[in-house]
Amino acid sequence: MTRDVYEYAVIRVIPRVERGEQINAGVLLYCQPRGYLCARVELDPVRLRALDPTADVDAVRRALSAYELACGDAPGPLESEPLGGRFRWLTAPRSTIVQTGPVHAGLTADPGTELARLFDKLVRL
Repeated sequence: MTRDVYEYAVIRVIPRVERGEQINAGVLLYCQPRGYLCARVELDPVRLRALDPTADVDAVRRALSAYELACGDAPGPLESEPLGGRFRWLTAPRSTIVQTGPVHAGLTADPGTELARLFDKLVRL
């Protein structure tokens, strides 16, 4: 079974950037040899409100969904970028409420299965 290198980053929500408290809300996975780029997100509003009772849950959900949309064929600013360029843009450091953590690498025979495994391990409680 052939295994290929993949890269991933956790998508996190930091509702009050000045405090640095965060919750993991998704995973972004890129596998260049397989032409695979996908994000899976899920926001736990109870955990978000525990960190910031005034957080705008709908706005955070929209920001998270932008990661999923940027990975697909939806029209947008990244639609003409190759998948690697999209991944690099999505994982670029930023100081916003929704951002990615550091990029990590691994080997996989199935990027979709790996994304589900990472999501269950890093996002779901």
